[in-house]
Amino acid sequence: MEDKAGSRVLMMGNEAIARGAVEAGIAVAASYPGTPSSEIMGTLAGWAKKYGFHAEWSVNEKVAVETAAGASYAGARAIASLKQMGLNVASDAVMSLAYIGIEGGLVLVVADDPGPHSSQTEQDTRYFATFAMLPVLEPSSAQEAKEMTRWAFELSEALRLPVLVRPTTRSSHAHGDVILGEITPAKVNCGFKKDPQWCILPSLSARKHAWLVNQQEEAKKLLAESPFNWIEEGKADWGVITSGVSYNYVKEALELLDLTPRILKIGTPYPLPDDLAGGFIRRTKSVIVIEEQEPVIEDQLIRLAWKEKISAEIRGKRTGDVSRLGEFNVDRVKSFIENSLGFMPVKPEPISALAPPALPGRPPILCAGCAHRAAFYAFKEVGKKMDAVYCGDIGCYTLGFAPPLNAEDTCLCMGAGITIAYGLSLIEKERPHLAFIGDSTFLHAGMTGLLNLVYNKANVTVVILDNETTAMTGFQAHPGVGVSATGDPAPKADLEKIVRGLGVEHVETVNPNHLQATIEAAERALAYNGPAVVIARAPCVNKNRPDKNFFIDKEECTECAICIEELGCPSIIKDAAGVTIADTCAGCGVCVPICPSEAIKEVTP
Repeated sequence: MEDKAGSRVLMMGNEAIARGAVEAGIAVAASYPGTPSSEIMGTLAGWAKKYGFHAEWSVNEKVAVETAAGASYAGARAIASLKQMGLNVASDAVMSLAYIGIEGGLVLVVADDPGPHSSQTEQDTRYFATFAMLPVLEPSSAQEAKEMTRWAFELSEALRLPVLVRPTTRSSHAHGDVILGEITPAKVNCGFKKDPQWCILPSLSARKHAWLVNQQEEAKKLLAESPFNWIEEGKADWGVITSGVSYNYVKEALELLDLTPRILKIGTPYPLPDDLAGGFIRRTKSVIVIEEQEPVIEDQLIRLAWKEKISAEIRGKRTGDVSRLGEFNVDRVKSFIENSLGFMPVKPEPISALAPPALPGRPPILCAGCAHRAAFYAFKEVGKKMDAVYCGDIGCYTLGFAPPLNAEDTCLCMGAGITIAYGLSLIEKERPHLAFIGDSTFLHAGMTGLLNLVYNKANVTVVILDNETTAMTGFQAHPGVGVSATGDPAPKADLEKIVRGLGVEHVETVNPNHLQATIEAAERALAYNGPAVVIARAPCVNKNRPDKNFFIDKEECTECAICIEELGCPSIIKDAAGVTIADTCAGCGVCVPICPSEAIKEVTP
């Protein structure tokens, strides 16, 4: 990538955030992959050697935040990037960091997922920021994402607090022109200085809570001076207050409606710059607040108007004019404005504004040749004789819940498959309970649950689906793959040794594509009285495709469709021509022993 200052480069929002961090002079970057934030660390890892900073995929988000905090304590600038679900994992560290404070600038980029597109929840990180009393910035474009991230380090050092930058799915993944700035070499300002202030004892917490409250007023002053809040004058007696990617939707919707109200664009949603916001609503008869997800800005405005006795009408989520649900787009924002104003458009909508036709439904499904499918099939075959319960987890294999596999009866959050299975086993003592968990997720949040099984002598079977990568989020490295975020060789965590070290006595490793051997391993594990672990290991098919292909012999096929009904492989198709295997076949061969007619055969040269 061109890195000369002043160059104009097309960048994804997440890439622009990474660039802003490098321009700010980071020394440490840490992350755990999670959509929509993954590309931030993916980009930083590719630049780490070039620009001389440390970049890592951490074991989980709490570890990532604490690693970045340690670097900050030593006076270095550091960044941790995660998604909103990862903030839940890191929340213990983040809440205490708000009291302790920092030395070098510490920026936490938390990418929210309105919709949600790839998350368990649609939570709004701005509420977490208000809870923790930490400033949060919200970019509306790739250029602003870069500039905002760079400025966030300065704000962090000025306030001696971590600062949150909150992109959402669209601002993370949308592309735009970015004008590059100068790269600042990574540096350490002072090194770690021993001081009792770094030990968060209750007596210190009481004092620092008062300090944190007082810092809110200082934050408001600094945010009011930021270049990310501005007013655009209009010709109407009403206005729009908006933030983040919604600003772009507002501009386009107003153009479609041929309306020219005043606009206050807020890039610093918490704490709200009171003087700027108060001055805007004083000069406006009514305002519509358009922000994705929760009424964070709107509630602050309502409190401000009450406190300052400002009579402007404030409309938004609290009045039912703007939705609190889902991701916004131009059409939705246009309807919010129409609802608030109480009129329908005078002229017909242009064709470009009409909603596109609905796309055909596409069921969630594992990739053709995915070894997880074989593991699910094997354990289902054994478990269905016993009415077993299958507890799932977060990753590619979450798709095991879908028909025809139906191999996940529960799914809560990372690592919870093991502990949910344990809780169920306490009540249903005679029923088999299994937990499926991926290799990366096991290292992230599964080891403690497994230790708990051992400690409490639980009769639960754990299946670690080891495809030797973090596949769902883009094949990122983790401690079990033997390579670092920057591509260097790294010690490879031995799952068998870890599991045995936690006290599990029944441990087996199988290749799930060897179906009969996997079924036999499942039988032994489920028959074992106590915690049992089966490591189902086969590389992700998208990284290591077998050099095989299969076909269905039409003369021997009875079109029973058992191969389709049992596996749900997208490469096995039944249509007017009968049952066939498409050229998308990945060559795993799991379908071969399932066919009762022995009609599935390997293509020979």
